Amino acid sequence: MNTSVRIYQSYLDFAVETAYLAGRLTLGYFRGDVSPDFKPDDTPVTVADREAEALIRVRIEKKFPGHAIVGEEYGASSGGDDSHRWFIDPIDGTKSFVCGVPLYGVLIGLEIEGRVEVGVVYFPALDEMVAAATGHGCRLNGRVVHVSPETRLDRVTVAFTDAGGFAFANRQAAWEKVQRAAWFRAGWGDAYGHCLVATGRIGLMLDPVMNVWDCAPFPPILAEAGGYFGDWKGMPTIYGNEAMSTTTALLPEVLSLISDRK
Repeated sequence: MNTSVRIYQSYLDFAVETAYLAGRLTLGYFRGDVSPDFKPDDTPVTVADREAEALIRVRIEKKFPGHAIVGEEYGASSGGDDSHRWFIDPIDGTKSFVCGVPLYGVLIGLEIEGRVEVGVVYFPALDEMVAAATGHGCRLNGRVVHVSPETRLDRVTVAFTDAGGFAFANRQAAWEKVQRAAWFRAGWGDAYGHCLVATGRIGLMLDPVMNVWDCAPFPPILAEAGGYFGDWKGMPTIYGNEAMSTTTALLPEVLSLISDRK
């Protein structure tokens, strides 16, 4: 095992422990009397979001004081070594969280010299931990997982977050093509849908609008599971303002369906 891979393991262990602790914190508020505030973009934020991100930031700043941090709730900070950047989404799926739906997750990703090498997603209400680092495989609660071996789009499930988001992003025509081509269409959205692809339970997850902190854990998670995560043009990236998770076998067919924005 080379030096980089050993270092990735230490980062992965830290991220897993940190996501778990932040997730358990959120459970103290889940299905409780929590009223959300609303940001200028009309997305909700709760005390649980803020406290979970604060917990994660404190742990990173203590363990890796030189590393940069980018979080959904408290923005960006530089520790002096911006070659290492931690991306935090303390509750991905806050709408699910405030509605008492258990499909919300804590997201942590570590980018090293422009490439995300470590990704962790923890779903506290389900007690599911999906974790990966380059060269270490992808694991669900410690068990190695892979994307589905299915090669036909008409035999897989496609997931999405908000059906209205496709029209908002001028992707309605592409979405309608995918709907017709897929076997089953289910709204298991946000991070959970991308993790369902990585763990072989569905074949495709589409998000027409995504922020960088929503995407950060998924490049290593999908790559180590044998799949694809990136934009709708087939470019592996967390900076595309959109996202897709699928298998490498299904990717060419999906790209051909969604290439036309009309």
